Amino acid sequence: MSTAEKIVDFVPEVDSGDHARYARAIKASKKARWDIDADVIRGREFDFGQKFLPDGLSRVGELEFLTESEARLMSQVQGRSYAYIFGLVERFIGAKVLELSGQHWLGDQVALEALVRFSDEELKHQELFRRLEGMMAAGMPAGYTMVADPNDVARAVLGKGSWAVLGLTCHIELFTQSHYQQSIEPEENLSPLFKDVFMYHWREECQHAILDEIEWKREDAKLTPEQRERAVDELIELVGAVDGILQAQSAADAEYFMGQCRKPFSPAQQERVRALMLKAYRWQYIVTGVQHPHFQRVLTGLTTPAQMGRIGQALGPIMAAFA
Repeated sequence: MSTAEKIVDFVPEVDSGDHARYARAIKASKKARWDIDADVIRGREFDFGQKFLPDGLSRVGELEFLTESEARLMSQVQGRSYAYIFGLVERFIGAKVLELSGQHWLGDQVALEALVRFSDEELKHQELFRRLEGMMAAGMPAGYTMVADPNDVARAVLGKGSWAVLGLTCHIELFTQSHYQQSIEPEENLSPLFKDVFMYHWREECQHAILDEIEWKREDAKLTPEQRERAVDELIELVGAVDGILQAQSAADAEYFMGQCRKPFSPAQQERVRALMLKAYRWQYIVTGVQHPHFQRVLTGLTTPAQMGRIGQALGPIMAAFA
């Protein structure tokens, strides 16, 4: 058998329903297309007299002892980490989508175009968040710490099977919808630039979530029951690894925040700041995705009740604070 014949032998078929969804994703991608400079940044700088994240995401309102300026600073610290963490996750998402596109090289060219567009947009998102982080860094005091290297994280994530990686990716794409909803709620003194970041990011992530679901289900169809058991374990491991990054970043950000405040906090207040920062990050990067109705429907459809029980048990310590 020739090399070409071997490649063709591995080309998966795309059913008519998925073909139509790939086509709709392409149409949506063309319609939603935006440029970092012309549409998002538009020559603006961050105004450090404004909050960067809405209170519904930062949860700063739970710390009643913070002054207005301290609450604003905490929002800005979290906003900087938002740019950093999204740049981090977009790295492995883009790499996985490029890998999956290879399955369609000699197959459905509509599917191939949809995934190539997806990967191109993820590269643009990485650039956007790198630039935003740099813009915020220029206006904030030294001492901020990024706890994980994007390439190291990507290598660890991509070392897992595609089912688990796509499950995590779908979860991430869907929680951006929740973040956008939070950003459009009326809120005084919220950065217009950051509001535009939420909006434009959401516009492209909507079709990404559709493609994630298609590819996740295609990977699921390839698995034996035994392989799916292992895939569920890997998804649990990935969420645990994400939580490990959030624990480290929230601890670093809490110390950075308190170091920039002009007044000392009592030991009890310091512990509340640390706990709130972790709670906010778990809310932003885990809980809003886990609780998304569509993610719950898709995951339930791909797993057994026993597997869902294992996932729920693993998430229990994280979800307890939001019960």
